[in-house]
Amino acid sequence: MDLAVTPGYRALRENAAWIDLSTRGKIHVKGEDRARLLHAMTTNHVEQLKPGQGCYAFFLSAQGRILADVNILCFEDHFLLDTEPETRQRVFEHLDRYIIADDVTLEDVTEQWATIAVEGPDAVRVMDVEIPPYGWVRKGSSIVARLNSTGSDGFFIFAPIAEKRQLIAGLGVPEASAEDARTVRIEHGRPRFGEEITERYLAQETDQLHAVHFNKGCYLGQEIVERVRSRAQIHRILRRLEIDTAEPPAPGTKTDQAEIVSAAFSPALGKTVAMAYVHVSFSEPGTELLIGDHAARVAEPAH
Repeated sequence: MDLAVTPGYRALRENAAWIDLSTRGKIHVKGEDRARLLHAMTTNHVEQLKPGQGCYAFFLSAQGRILADVNILCFEDHFLLDTEPETRQRVFEHLDRYIIADDVTLEDVTEQWATIAVEGPDAVRVMDVEIPPYGWVRKGSSIVARLNSTGSDGFFIFAPIAEKRQLIAGLGVPEASAEDARTVRIEHGRPRFGEEITERYLAQETDQLHAVHFNKGCYLGQEIVERVRSRAQIHRILRRLEIDTAEPPAPGTKTDQAEIVSAAFSPALGKTVAMAYVHVSFSEPGTELLIGDHAARVAEPAH
């Protein structure tokens, strides 16, 4: 690896680093009908979650388009919805619109809680906690959840905002910048809502099917998801590419085979990594493509 890479990038790749994700939206969902409402509004099986568990899910429109993605954590008396900064208000308003006779209340607690991620191959050692994906435990006044933003192993620490500085000082790992994290995220093929996932796309096109439970019963947008599943009707799918150039193509770059949605130079690989919606007939790992004048190939899944 080039010695000129930043300490944050190197730590994310080789050890562990912390990332400040405090602007991510955090919404508490309370009330007797909270599980039933979220079950009917998201693509995953919320009603089967028990305290200490969680899942990843999409909010869909009636037309099956993705409005937002969320990590849902189940607590004894509420759910915590963790979402991108750009979808914080959208998720709140979308849910609020569908609360009619339900015993459900929403509280946006984003400003009250910091979110610090610790991610990288050594994240488990640094955090000294073993919990399954999307699970969580309490650690003092903080909540530690097995979540990640880069596609590497990792944890989100939700801590009272007043304790943020002390928390960071005690981690003992370097900080990774937003740009460091984005590069590693694209290297790992980990999509982010607002960049690789938007309202343009259907759930199956994103290839993030861990967000979808296909036997859970009715939810908003399910008819479209089921129609796509039963007819196998998608023409494009999100894939990770490696491109033989040091100059990342701009988002929106199109060929007959693919459309680039994000790209970054990978110091570890010495070439560009990208995420693209690829025509399904060119989507198998190892398939050779041409992006502009540069050879490219569909990469194997990172994990």
